Amino acid sequence: MPANPEETTPIEALGPQPRGRASDYLSLARFDHVTKHVFILPGLILACALSEPDPAALVINIPVGLLSAVSIASANYVINEWLDRERDAAHPTKSQRRAVVVEMQPRIVYGEYLLLAVIGLLLASVVGKLFFATSLLFLLSGILYNVEPIRAKDKPYLDVLTECLNNPIRFLLGWAIVDQVTLPPVSVLAAYWMAGAFLMAAKRLGEYRDIAANAGVAVLKKYRRSFEYYTEESLTVSCFVYAMMTAFLLGVFLVKYRVEYILVFPFISGLFAVYLWLATRPGSVVQRPERLFHSRRLDVMLTLTIVVFLFASFVNVPVLDFLAASFLVPISSLQ
Repeated sequence: MPANPEETTPIEALGPQPRGRASDYLSLARFDHVTKHVFILPGLILACALSEPDPAALVINIPVGLLSAVSIASANYVINEWLDRERDAAHPTKSQRRAVVVEMQPRIVYGEYLLLAVIGLLLASVVGKLFFATSLLFLLSGILYNVEPIRAKDKPYLDVLTECLNNPIRFLLGWAIVDQVTLPPVSVLAAYWMAGAFLMAAKRLGEYRDIAANAGVAVLKKYRRSFEYYTEESLTVSCFVYAMMTAFLLGVFLVKYRVEYILVFPFISGLFAVYLWLATRPGSVVQRPERLFHSRRLDVMLTLTIVVFLFASFVNVPVLDFLAASFLVPISSLQ
């Protein structure tokens, strides 16, 4: 006798599924998302700018550290896709993920998660204690975000603020590759967190606009519980709040540490503007981070931002010192 449709899960409703192959299990790790680790580079560059790194150590620590970060991020992706498979079945495009359309064995999935996590932590231990501790935090963030009873991804605003913790974590990973003794300024970590919140809120906005327009709000709420509380207006406002907090915290950092970074501000603003513009477009690439670099405008703005950031990190511009002065500057000194 057929099951009651109301008691059938979205995956069961798809009918019989083919058995998963090795390639299907590997797809859970999302190795195509490796471009996200570009967020490690600012931490690495800033540590090089504010300290005196050992070039010989960097030759080992950079590739080992990046491989460790990729492994732990992939472990988080595995658990994410596996625990989200029921809700992903209601999403217009995520319903094509392998965890949804093929039958997978839980013991193999959890084995893959543990293997990637162990590999990542073993590699992290080679880099140093700070890098290892940060890698543990990276792994924990994936559990807090995806696993009950907390499962922060189902809670409005907390879903954004928890997922984007990966940004300051990645920054700290980059810093720890260079410097195992000190911590980066709290202001820059907080700014990186808020910048990540902006990116994630813009992604939510893109999803809301696109899916609500094509499939209806009901499908959105079925796909992710946090959308039960979001509106297009609230997501747009949150983007502006996160962007303003990022600018304020970056201002605190540059006044205290390196005034040359003010040269990067216009480019960061342009980067945020392009990203928000992309989020409002139909079928926006911000919904699929692995395709972000398919946007030429974003590529150009990101490249310019990185170039100016490198320049500001290693080239002193004395004429900018007056901007950080804590006293009144005579007009005659500017002539």
